[in-house]
Amino acid sequence: MSHPHRAVRPRRPLPPLRRFLVFSAAGVLGAGTALTFAPPAAAEPATAVAYPAGASATRYSGLAFDTCTAPPLTAIKAWSASPYRAVGVYIGGVNRTCAQPQLTASWVASVSALKWRLLPVYKGLQPPCGGKPTDAKISSVPATARSQGTTAATDAIDKAKALGMQPGSAFYNDIEHYSQTDSTCRTAVLSYVSAWTKELHRRGYVSGVYMNLNLGAKQLSDVYTSTAYARPDALWIARYDGVDSLKGWTGIADSKWAVHQRAKQFKGSHDETYGGVTLNIDTNRLDTPVATVAYTYTATSSTPLNARTGPSTSYPVVKSWAPRSSLKVVCQAPGSTVGSTPVWNKLTDGSYVTDHYVSTPSATGYSAPLPRCTYPYQTTASGGLTQRSGPGTSYAAVGTSPNGSLAWVVCQRSGSTTGTTKIWDRLDNGRYVSDYYVATASNTTYSKPAPRC
Repeated sequence: MSHPHRAVRPRRPLPPLRRFLVFSAAGVLGAGTALTFAPPAAAEPATAVAYPAGASATRYSGLAFDTCTAPPLTAIKAWSASPYRAVGVYIGGVNRTCAQPQLTASWVASVSALKWRLLPVYKGLQPPCGGKPTDAKISSVPATARSQGTTAATDAIDKAKALGMQPGSAFYNDIEHYSQTDSTCRTAVLSYVSAWTKELHRRGYVSGVYMNLNLGAKQLSDVYTSTAYARPDALWIARYDGVDSLKGWTGIADSKWAVHQRAKQFKGSHDETYGGVTLNIDTNRLDTPVATVAYTYTATSSTPLNARTGPSTSYPVVKSWAPRSSLKVVCQAPGSTVGSTPVWNKLTDGSYVTDHYVSTPSATGYSAPLPRCTYPYQTTASGGLTQRSGPGTSYAAVGTSPNGSLAWVVCQRSGSTTGTTKIWDRLDNGRYVSDYYVATASNTTYSKPAPRC
């Protein structure tokens, strides 16, 4: 994507009491099932994400373009005639090349209101054996590289917040091509990316990395299951072969970053024109987490509108909004029916209001461009995690989540015990997986902010 245009604590060994045997990583109990050790949820490579109350992830599947400088709003409007509905934007980084006069909170809100998704790119320090000679570099000392990765994550969060991007957003660290034979350089890059991921997770954000397929991404793939590094949630590769596919990547198995975790930049710098506006772009295919933003709507009730701790009238009231109040909505979730709709709106403070009294376009269902409320976490079952039709091992197996894939959790409920927990996670496809093999905050009970099913 070269356009002309906490310090981490050492990983402690697993305490003896937690080194117990559990049946099949996929949660299948029965004769002939292999015994495995379960990794702790908070350990590398699948580190837990501490989503705050108002967080939610947003996903986009389709074509995207990126430009060195964010285009003016007039260009975005003109490009409504294009096949693109997502745009990559450089939110920060010491090696960000182009000025961003358009990239403001107002621009982000306006583009999002036009039903575009945003793909946030952070171009920070570059590999000590790669990038441009003038680039600021990652340290060759692993401890320093980790500290730099933590600092980069903190800076990305600060920059994104200033633009109105919400917790649960995914940020992509742009790592340009580098030597594949320099082991010191390799360790530096992996240490930097690992710390970037851990700090984003600690703060409630999703970690993405952009790399050249042959000159970086394969090394990341090679340590996919390594306990030495935290694994990013999404991988965006550059491979200018004109092939519009998120599978069949040379050197990277399709089972890695397999569930809405991939993007590919398949065509480099070129001009395209829509609505009379020409832009110089790179072209991408996405099926991946992107930025989460808040959308402004109005309370339409004639009396104060109650905001609750969950998406149902059975949850406690935490606040009331006066009629005609402006509401900042992050996502929508199913819940108890009020009036004509079962849809509830989650606000930036984490509370919920029924959609029946909010000025969203639909009075009966979900409204674009609002996403569904989801909380993605990596799965930790080495042999793959069985998806079931209900919250227990007695329910039918209906699919498998590959190791390290994202479990897009929408809610949690109690079910049969697996390992140390009775909690089961309902996925956005309606299936259930045992929370024991998902890197949520707790391995024994419910993890906020997912509501109860």
